Amino acid sequence: MSDQLKVSAKFPVPAKEIYTAWLNSKQHTEMTGFESFVSSKVGGKFKAGDGYITGENLELVKNKRIIQVWRSSEFAESDLNSLLVVNFEGISGGCKVTIEHSQIPKGQGNAYKQGWIDYYLLPMKKYFK
Repeated sequence: MSDQLKVSAKFPVPAKEIYTAWLNSKQHTEMTGFESFVSSKVGGKFKAGDGYITGENLELVKNKRIIQVWRSSEFAESDLNSLLVVNFEGISGGCKVTIEHSQIPKGQGNAYKQGWIDYYLLPMKKYFK
């Protein structure tokens, strides 16, 4: 059995702004503080977190959802890829971003949950203020 997690945060900008930044190498790098090479195309590969994260875009719903195959350098070679779903919901005064990460190797879920908070949501709060 694998681990899964869900975290979310609200931002004072439209969903379009965060969705666009997530899929733009320069903006992704700026919002996380780590070198990132991302794609805005289905089937496009990405590398983020100074190479810590790699994967591929499975589905992109403009300004609403990003679904990716995702793995970190901590995954064993025998581990299957995990699944990342990032939802962007327009709310009064901005956007709510919800990150759902599943199929994480057993025992690693809590570390990744904290990682999403520390390396994405908190830096994004500063970037999109």
